[in-house]
This record gives sequence, structure tokens and C-alpha cells, in this order.
Amino acid sequence: MKFIDPHIHMYSRTTDDYEKMALAGIRTVIEPSFWLGQERTSSETLKDYWEYIISFEKKRAAEFGIEHYCAIAINPKEANNKEFAENSLQILGDYLQRESVVALGEIGFDLISKQEEEIFRKQLLLADDLEIPIIVHTPHINKFEGTKKTLEIIKETKVEQSRIIVDHNNEDTIELSLSYDVYSGITVYPNTKLSPFRAVNIMKKFGTDRILINSSADWGISDPLSVPKTALEMESHGFSLKEIQKVLFSNPNSFFKQSKNYKFNE
Repeated sequence: MKFIDPHIHMYSRTTDDYEKMALAGIRTVIEPSFWLGQERTSSETLKDYWEYIISFEKKRAAEFGIEHYCAIAINPKEANNKEFAENSLQILGDYLQRESVVALGEIGFDLISKQEEEIFRKQLLLADDLEIPIIVHTPHINKFEGTKKTLEIIKETKVEQSRIIVDHNNEDTIELSLSYDVYSGITVYPNTKLSPFRAVNIMKKFGTDRILINSSADWGISDPLSVPKTALEMESHGFSLKEIQKVLFSNPNSFFKQSKNYKFNE
């Protein structure tokens, strides 16, 4: 089997992880813009970070036969700094045109503040103008409320829903997310998100259409092999190989093909 991890932060992972991922069948990764774990000192620091995930990570991945793409954006955790966010918006457009960039993301809500909403709306409209895919983060706290507000804003702005992943869904939000025309992301991540077992139970109830599985692996307690481990869990619950490949390869492949920069060869 072959896999795509449509949301992973390789900036915070070791080269050994790339080797393990390749051996497990992961062929492509998409790396959305992340926060550093602390406040950035300036929007200028984003230039260095974006250059890193656009260029250097692509080279690291290629050593192990993995195709690396990225998504560029102002992360929700950084949107509450108004001056930082507004300055960052001024430089964002140019980076979205870069060859390895296949989406704008991840954007959305963290604290569900007015400032976050303003930056979220501006980035949604920018991506829609450029006709590029969007990766949307849903908050850890007040998950249902934040997801509901997110989807209402997407509907209100009239952004093309089929070009959007609403990510980090759980049992409380997945039905709501699937009621829209967006793709629905499920994150398999220890402790704070879902286990493979919980992710599979969601798919047993709601099916596999427009559902993506990702690891969101970062510098926390996380697992870059979450996607292939979910394949094993799906198989043990009676899913066919065709269904497994649909969720863990074909669905993300179809979604990112909406970007002119995505050139993964099936």
C-alpha cells in the first residue's frame, strides 16, 4: 500500500522519521505552516521559516523518495498579534506562488477571537482569489463551537468549499463538517486528538467519502506513522484494501490535484 500524509510538520521531525515513513509506504507529505511554540519577534522571521519548508524540507524528503509539498499561511496561534498578522499578510501572496506550495494553511481559530476571525476571513478570500486549496485548523478548546463558526464563515464568504479541508475533526464535529461540501480531516495523534481505533469508528459510521487521515506530527508527543497505523486498524475492522487506499491515498491525492503545483505521479 502507498500513503499520503496530508498534514505533518516535518520541520520538527528528524531525518530518521523520513526513513521510517518511506519504509512504511508514505510517498507524499504536505506540511502546513506551523507556530514555533512561542511568540515570533517579527513577521520577517516568517520569511526564513517559509523558505525552510519550501526548499530545505523538500530536499530532506527527496533523499528517501518522499515528495514534499507545503502550505503557507498565518497560523491561528499567531493571528492574535494584530501588527504581526497584518505585516505578514503583506508578504504572504508572493510565497503562495512558489513552486512547492500547494495550499494556503493552516488557518482558522485558536481562541475564537475577533482578531482571529478577521485574519481568517482575509486569508480565505486571498486563497479563493488565487484558486488554491485551503487547510483549515479547528480549535482544541470549544471544538464544536469553533468548527460551527468556521463552517458558517466559509459559507458566508462563498469560498469554493471543495477546495477546503476542515481539519482535526472528532466524533462531535464530523457530522457537521460532512454536511458541507468541504473535505473533512481526521487527525490521529496521541493524547490530544484521536487514536486509530476512534478514527476507524468514525469511518464505520460515516463512510469514507471526502475524509482524509493525517498525523499532524510535530514536536509534541506525536507519531509520523499514524497514517499507515490507521491502515492496519482499518484492515482489522474489515475495510477492503480499496477502501483503505481511497482514504489514505486517493482522497488526499484528489484534493491536492486542485493545485497547479501538485504534480505527484500515481
